[in-house]
Amino acid sequence: MTDATPAADWDAAPGLLDGAKTLDLTAEQCDLAYWLRHVAQGTLRGRAVTGHLDEAPVPAYMKEPGPLREALILELGYRSVAEEMATRALGYYVAHAPGIAELEFYATQLLDEARHARVFRKHLVELGMPAETLVQDIHEMAADYRTRVLRPIEEYCLEIVRDRADFVGGVAVFTLVVEGVLAPAAELSERKWDPLDPAAGEISRGAAIDEIRHLTVGSSILRDHLVARPAYRPRLLDILREGRKLWDDLPDSEYVLAREELFQEGMRQHADVVGAYEIWPGRRMLDTTPEERYAMAGRWTDEMTEVRLVHMGLPEAVAVLGGEG
Repeated sequence: MTDATPAADWDAAPGLLDGAKTLDLTAEQCDLAYWLRHVAQGTLRGRAVTGHLDEAPVPAYMKEPGPLREALILELGYRSVAEEMATRALGYYVAHAPGIAELEFYATQLLDEARHARVFRKHLVELGMPAETLVQDIHEMAADYRTRVLRPIEEYCLEIVRDRADFVGGVAVFTLVVEGVLAPAAELSERKWDPLDPAAGEISRGAAIDEIRHLTVGSSILRDHLVARPAYRPRLLDILREGRKLWDDLPDSEYVLAREELFQEGMRQHADVVGAYEIWPGRRMLDTTPEERYAMAGRWTDEMTEVRLVHMGLPEAVAVLGGEG
């Protein structure tokens, strides 16, 4: 079984996509002691407050009005609201956890998501947003996104884990529908911002290391449950089918492409900083378009989901989450 420790090491941990596709971590491995030792005292060493090292620069141009700054404000603002909502929902996972291992793991995931929301907000202050009204400003900025995209997902997730008290079904929604779809966007964020705002790149890197753990442990919980209770398989497929239909009906692309257009304009204004940087092997970021980056994130979603489902022993769900079921 994979040693969990390198997965939390800042330098040794793989990227989000590779880690989510190759690592096999369990709730028993990633318990509270693991989190305290390898995350709180490992991943976050020197980065606990802001999510990045003090010496990671926030370039002056990121603090000046313009499309690049606006794109990052929208991205981190929306992500902070999503992480805040996830934190609140995870309280029900802790409450309904069937054993101590699951309880401890989801208690740590709750802390992870709360931390993500916090460091995203902190970076907005570093970009020049006023700290005194920050939370209110973010909620006003993201109100439409929260209502049209996040709220329906939250309601479905809570219907499963809170109202039906179906812990495993809730794990499926969070792992395969919510995080499974959002993780590739997080990977894209790290790749986009690394050359333009090293501090934002580090923040995204830290969040990605956590998401590897969330995705792989959630997958192992589902795999082990199907082995122990194969009769649950039709129920799980129904949940995934409902979750995929819900996601397909959400206007998420409307918001993502709008900020990618802003990023495109800002990136071109700072082409000298980006230079020949490749956002993925063989493709210079300066040559990409908003639509291409969005499509690549979708492709990463499909690849990652297929690997995780096969690993779980649920290959028939590939078509469901691929939008064909």
